[in-house]
Amino acid sequence: MRHNKEEKYILDALESGKLKLSSPSTEEIEAIKTAANNTFKKNRSITIRLYDHDFIGIQKKAMEMGIPYQTLISGLIHRYVEGNLKIKAR
Repeated sequence: MRHNKEEKYILDALESGKLKLSSPSTEEIEAIKTAANNTFKKNRSITIRLYDHDFIGIQKKAMEMGIPYQTLISGLIHRYVEGNLKIKAR
């Protein structure tokens, strides 16, 4: 596995004993759990109209990936909103 300079510095410090890992407190663990749960909580339902051939294509792609088609659609929207999915200009 390749590491950048910062990762290599941290790994070297950890392996040489210059860096010690501490266990998180109960409060920190609870805060992390809450943040994780809130990150993946879907709290909005929408209705969307699609062309039949697009819907069939989405179902087919989702089936190939082994996921529900709603998860695929949600993931695509999330990636677009976060800037990780770009739309090509014509």
